Amino acid sequence: MAKVLAALRNHWKKSTFGACLLGWGGHWLYGKHCDNLLRRAACQEAQAFGNELIPATVPLKKATVFLNPAACKGKAGSLFEKNAAPILHLSGLDVTVVKTDYEGQAKKLLELMENTDLIIIAGGDGTVQELHANVNLLSSCVQAAFSKIPIGFIPLGKTCTLSHTLYPESTNQVQHITNATLAILKGETVPLDVLQIKGEKEQPVFAVSGLRWGSYRDAGVKVSKYWYLGPLKTKAAHFFSTFKEWPQKHQAALMYLGPTERPPEEPEEKPSRPPLYVRLYRRLRSYWSSPKEFHQEVAPEDWEELKLSTVELSIATRNRQLDLTRTEDFMDICIEAESVSKGEFVHRGSQKMLDPHMCPEGSQCIQASRCILQLPEGTEGSFGIDNEEYEAMPVEVKLLPRKLRFFCDPRMREQVLQAAVQ
Repeated sequence: MAKVLAALRNHWKKSTFGACLLGWGGHWLYGKHCDNLLRRAACQEAQAFGNELIPATVPLKKATVFLNPAACKGKAGSLFEKNAAPILHLSGLDVTVVKTDYEGQAKKLLELMENTDLIIIAGGDGTVQELHANVNLLSSCVQAAFSKIPIGFIPLGKTCTLSHTLYPESTNQVQHITNATLAILKGETVPLDVLQIKGEKEQPVFAVSGLRWGSYRDAGVKVSKYWYLGPLKTKAAHFFSTFKEWPQKHQAALMYLGPTERPPEEPEEKPSRPPLYVRLYRRLRSYWSSPKEFHQEVAPEDWEELKLSTVELSIATRNRQLDLTRTEDFMDICIEAESVSKGEFVHRGSQKMLDPHMCPEGSQCIQASRCILQLPEGTEGSFGIDNEEYEAMPVEVKLLPRKLRFFCDPRMREQVLQAAVQ
């Protein structure tokens, strides 16, 4: 024992390095063990769904998974196979996996849309946006069918803004993925709004979170360039961006319409078809009755116009703050004040990395159902639409209320309902 202690003392550098390496290796192995326990518990819970008896005449539920293997720097495929695929197969679903890294996706989507009970999107924000864009290329009947199919979201991408609305926060990636997959099996859904963003000549782009245009977004996309600064990289990116022309003003013209009244939800079960004699009677009565002329006056749209000069403009859905009982449909337009100090810019930029669509004090907040953003000629820069970059141009943004139904964790739905009651 004395010789061992003497050797450790004489070679203290190697001993210290070995101890650190051994400690790191033990921590890594313990983390892997905990991840395996999480996977096993999730599979056991999914097995309970698979063991439920169903009548012989009832077909298996069919699930179509749209997997983006390029998400999370190419790791999405492996994450899905390890954490989500076993849960889906054990639950008794008939699973079809479609990879979104090839051409002709719209045609393949058309073939599958008529033969699926639920859709699962496995990827990040860009995968959700890409799938909705492909559906928009199809016929109107297929689009209507797509809107009625419940959608599950498995967060595998680098940015998964939607997961914060649907699932509880978790710092463990395996737990986050397994919780999202189990939420699909539990069947609770919430309706989410969608923004349709259309340029003058471009195909429309769809966003579940929203659109950002301004200095905070421009600085945020450069954070990864300062990776060598570790936890200071976010502040560094915003600090160095202040070396440009200051203050950084973004000027535009905005036209918008106010909120619209929310119509009542359509019943999920369709009323039964009336008997044949009733339908014949109605048909004959409508045929013989004299046509009536209806003169319905259409109220002119009350557009409001605003000239703006801002450090950043954001147009966001209300999906982050779900309220299932509200009586109006609208999106939030946040016009931030152009007068901001460099210190406030750096501090607020770090906050916006966590909550991109936060609207700080002193900003002008507008509720609108539709808006038109006109940019001065020669405007450079980019929009951030659900964390995807697009060239800045004049656009029309239209709210599509309760367009899609997403599976969510029952705990999150319960929180939403409790908040509405309070």
